[in-house]
Amino acid sequence: MLDKTFDAASVEPQIAKKWDDSNAFAAGAGAREGAEPFCIVIPPPNVTGSLHMGHALNNTLQDIMIRYQRMLGNNVLWQPGMDHAGIATQMVVERKLNAEGKKRTDFTRPEFIEKIWEWKNESGGTIFNQLKRLGASCDWSRERFTMDEGLSEAVLKVFVELYNEGLIYRGKRLVNWDPHFETAISDLEVENTEVDGHMWHFKYPLADGATYTYVEKDEDGNVVLEETRDYISIATTRPETMLGDGAVAVHPSDERYASIVGKLCEIPVGPKEHRRKIPIITDEYPDKDFGSGAVKITGAHDFNDYQVAKRNNIPLYRLMDTKAAMRADGASYVEEAAKAKAIVESGELPSEAAVDAINLVPDEYRGLDRFEARKKVVADITAEGLAIMVPETDPRLGPVKAPLAPEEGGETRATVPLVEKKKIMQPFGDRSKVVIEPMLTDQWFADAETLAKPALESVKEGRTNFVPKTWENTYYNWMENIQPWCISRQLWWGHQIPAWYGPDDRVFVAKNEGLALEAAIQHYISHEGPWKAWVENKIEASDTQSILRRDPDVLDTWFSSALWPFSTLGWPEKTKELEAYYQTDVLVTGFDIIFFWVARMMMMGNHFMKDEDGKGIEPFHTVYVHALVRDKDGQKMSKSKGNVIDPLELMDEYGTDALRFTLAIMAAQGRDVRLDTDRIAGYRNFGTKLWNATRFAQMNGVTHDPSFIPENAKLPVNRWILTELSRAVREVSTGIDTYRFNDAASAAYKFVWNNFCDWYLELLKPVFQGEDEAAKKEAQACAAYVLDQAYKMLHPFMPFMTEELWGLTSEVRDTLICHAAWPKAEFEDDEAAEEINWLIELVSGIRSVRAEMNVPPSAKAPLIFVDAGDVTRGRMERNAAAIQWLARVEALSVADSAPEGSAQIVVGESTACLPLGSLVDVDAESARIEKAIGKVRGDMAKIEGKLNNEKFVQNAKPEIVQAEREKLEEFKPTLENLEAALARIQALK
Repeated sequence: MLDKTFDAASVEPQIAKKWDDSNAFAAGAGAREGAEPFCIVIPPPNVTGSLHMGHALNNTLQDIMIRYQRMLGNNVLWQPGMDHAGIATQMVVERKLNAEGKKRTDFTRPEFIEKIWEWKNESGGTIFNQLKRLGASCDWSRERFTMDEGLSEAVLKVFVELYNEGLIYRGKRLVNWDPHFETAISDLEVENTEVDGHMWHFKYPLADGATYTYVEKDEDGNVVLEETRDYISIATTRPETMLGDGAVAVHPSDERYASIVGKLCEIPVGPKEHRRKIPIITDEYPDKDFGSGAVKITGAHDFNDYQVAKRNNIPLYRLMDTKAAMRADGASYVEEAAKAKAIVESGELPSEAAVDAINLVPDEYRGLDRFEARKKVVADITAEGLAIMVPETDPRLGPVKAPLAPEEGGETRATVPLVEKKKIMQPFGDRSKVVIEPMLTDQWFADAETLAKPALESVKEGRTNFVPKTWENTYYNWMENIQPWCISRQLWWGHQIPAWYGPDDRVFVAKNEGLALEAAIQHYISHEGPWKAWVENKIEASDTQSILRRDPDVLDTWFSSALWPFSTLGWPEKTKELEAYYQTDVLVTGFDIIFFWVARMMMMGNHFMKDEDGKGIEPFHTVYVHALVRDKDGQKMSKSKGNVIDPLELMDEYGTDALRFTLAIMAAQGRDVRLDTDRIAGYRNFGTKLWNATRFAQMNGVTHDPSFIPENAKLPVNRWILTELSRAVREVSTGIDTYRFNDAASAAYKFVWNNFCDWYLELLKPVFQGEDEAAKKEAQACAAYVLDQAYKMLHPFMPFMTEELWGLTSEVRDTLICHAAWPKAEFEDDEAAEEINWLIELVSGIRSVRAEMNVPPSAKAPLIFVDAGDVTRGRMERNAAAIQWLARVEALSVADSAPEGSAQIVVGESTACLPLGSLVDVDAESARIEKAIGKVRGDMAKIEGKLNNEKFVQNAKPEIVQAEREKLEEFKPTLENLEAALARIQALK
C-alpha cells in the first residue's frame, strides 16, 4: 500500500540514483532493434552557471521530447556538455585570486590557466548537478567540454581550414571593447541601458576665415533665419572623441550647407596654431531635421561613423588605449597632427597600421580617463567661446543648471552654453558593468557573409524550420545583413588562436607550432631578403624557437560553440555516434541567441558536414524557440526588480514534478510564461490527486494484471475510459510531436484529473462494492491498466512521481518506466464513450444547477426527461442507479412537457427537468445572484475606464496594460454564467 503522501524531497534522490545505477539514459538505452535515431544536443550552459528559470524551461522541454522518444523505442541520445565561457570564467578566477590578495599578472599565462583548470575541477559545473535534479535524462557519461581535448582538436581543424580557404583573416575593424577586461566582446555581451545624458553643441570654424550665408526655412519655405556664419554647428554626446574626427558630414539635400561642402573646417580643440582641418562631406547618414543636421565623423569610435568613414575614404584615428584612457604613446601632438594633415592633403590613405600609429590626442589630454578628458574638452572649448550659447531660459537646458559666474557689475550672464539634457542609450559590459567603447583594433575575423549563404538557403528551402515560424524572419534579417564576425578575444582563457608571427610580422597558421615553424622556415629560406640570413643563422644556432612568436589572443567562445552539434559527437574523427546521430533533430533555445549561436551552428554545420554529393548537412531539422519566463505580472525577471524566482527553491517547496508540469502546461508557442507560485502549488495538487487515486484503487483491490486485454472489456464504463485513454494518448503524442507542449500537458491533465479521478473511479465505486465478482475483477484489472498508461503518458512531464508509482504498483515490472513502451491509441468504442459522456454531462449539469441555486445537499427532486428518444430512454434506464446516486435525484421519468417551476438542462436530443420550486427561495437567490452580477459589472466598468483612458494606456507599462485587458477578459465568462444562473432561477417563479 502506498504511503499517504508523496514525499518528493526523499523520493527524488532515490529515483535519480536508480536511473544512474541502471545507466538508464545511455545513448540507445531501451531502443528497439533497428530503431530510428533521435538526438538533441544540450545548449551548453556556462561552466560558471547555475540553474535559472530559463534553464529550467529549456531543459524541461528538451527532456519531455527525449523521454517521449525513448519510450517510443527510438535510439535516443541527449548529448550534455558545458561551455568554457571565456570572459565569465576568467572573471570568476580573477576575483578568487583578488580575494587572496593576488592578481592575474602575478602569474605566467600557463600558471593562470592551470588555476582556472583547478577551479573548474573543484567548483565548475555546479549546474550539471542542478540539471540532474531537474530530471534531465542526458547521457551523462558522454559529458563534453568546449576546452576538452577532442573539441579543441575540432576547433583547430576548423580554424586552419577556414583560414586556408580565405574565410578567416586578420584585419582592423571597429569592435565592442570592454576597458575593464581589455578585450573585444560580442554584441550579446553588451547591455544597452537608457541613462541620463547630455548633448553639447559646438562651433567648428571654417578654415582660412571663410564664411557663408546660413538660411533656415519653415515647412512652407518661408525664411525664418538668415545670417552670415564662419562656422558649422555640430552636436555630440561624446566631446572627447572630437579629437579623432575625420570629417563633418551633412545630407546631400541639405541646402543650408551646400555652399561649404568640400571646404575644410577646424576641430575646435588642441593647440590653436596646430589644429587639424577636416573636410565637410555629404552622406546619406545625417538627418537634416535632427539638431543642426551636421554630424562629426569619428570613424574609430562610433559604429555609424565607421560606415560613413569607410564609404568616403575618411581616415580612422584611434584615441584611446585598452583601458579607455586617452592615448599617451607616440610622438608629440604637433608631429602627429602634421602626419594627419599630410594624409588629408594627399587624398590617399596609407596602410591601416600607419594611420593607427598616429596619436592625435593633444599633449595636455594624454593619459586622462575618457570621462575626465570629456570634462576638460568641454571646459576648454567653452572658455575659447566656441560653444553654442543660448539664453538661460532655453527649455533645452532642462530644469537643473549650474550656478553662473557673475560678470562685472554683479549681473549674471545672459547666455550659457547649450547643453541639452536627454536620455541616451549607453552600452555596458554585461559582466564588467563599465561603459563599452567602440574601438578600432586588430582582430581576427570570419567571413560570415560567405558562410551565411548556405545557412540562409537551408531555412528558405525548408530543410531547417523554426517553431514558431515567425522567428524565421528574424533569422533572415540577421543573415542577410551579416557583418564580418570578430572571432578573437584578448583573454588568457580559451582556445588560443593557432597563428604565429615571423620576424617581419608575416603570419603562419597551423594546427601546432611545429607545423607553423616548418612553414615559416620554408618561406624565409626560399625568399631572398633581409630575413633569409637571419633565419638561417637561427637554424644553425639551433635557436629555431625564437623565429616565431604566437598570437596571444583566444577565440570567441561562440566559435567553439558553433561546432557543438558535430564536435560533441566526435568530429573530426568518424565515430559511430557521429554516423548515427548527425544530423541531430531539434534544437531548443531562447530567441536571444538565434544569431549568436543558432546561425553560427548553421554556418559551420553546412560548411563542414557534407553528404555523399558534397552538399552541406544542417545541424538540426527544427529550431524550437521558447519564450521568456516572466513573473506573474508579466515583468521580466531581474535582480534589480527583486522578482527573480529560483527554480531550486521551487523544487524544494513544491517538488520537481510540479515545477516541470507547470512550465510545460504554460509553454504555449510564442507566448511568454507568467510564472505564479499558486500555479505550481496547483499542479503539485494534481500530482497529489494522482497519488491519492492510485492509493484508492489499491484499497479497492486494483493490482497490475498482465493478462488484461482492453478489447475484452465488457462494462461500458471500462470501454469508455479505454476510449478516452486512446484519445488522450493521441492528443499528448500530437502535442509533443508538434512542439505544442501546453496542449500535450493539458490533454494529460484533463484525462487524469477529470476522466479518471473525478468520474471513472466514482463510477466504479458501486462495482467495487457490488456482488458481481466478474464485473469487479474486470474493473480492477482495467483500472490498473489505465493507471499504468496514465503513468507512462505523464512520465515525460512528471518523471519522478511516475517512476515511483510504476515501481510501487507492481512487483513484476520488467523495466523502468523511462524505458516502458509509450501507450498505444488503438482502442475505440464510440458508442460506450458517447453514453458515459452523456451521463457525465447530465450529472455535471444537475450539480451545476443545484450549486447555482443553493439547493441543500440533502434535498432531492425527481428528474423528468422531455422529448426523450429511444437513445436517451435506453441510456436513462441503463444508468438510472448511477444518475440517482451521483446527481442526488429521486425517480426518473419521461414526460411530454416540462413541469412548472423546473430548472432545465439540455443533454443530447432531450431536456432534463428538475422541479426545484419548492426547494429554493427564488426571491432570495435572485437577489444574491443580482448582487454578484452588480459587483462583476462594477469591476469590469473600472477596468474599462482605465483602458479607455488614453493617458493610462500611453504611460503605464505595457505589461500592466496587458494585465488589465486580461482581467477584463476573465470577467466575461463569469458574468455570462451569473446571468445564465439568474435566468434559471427566475424561470422557477
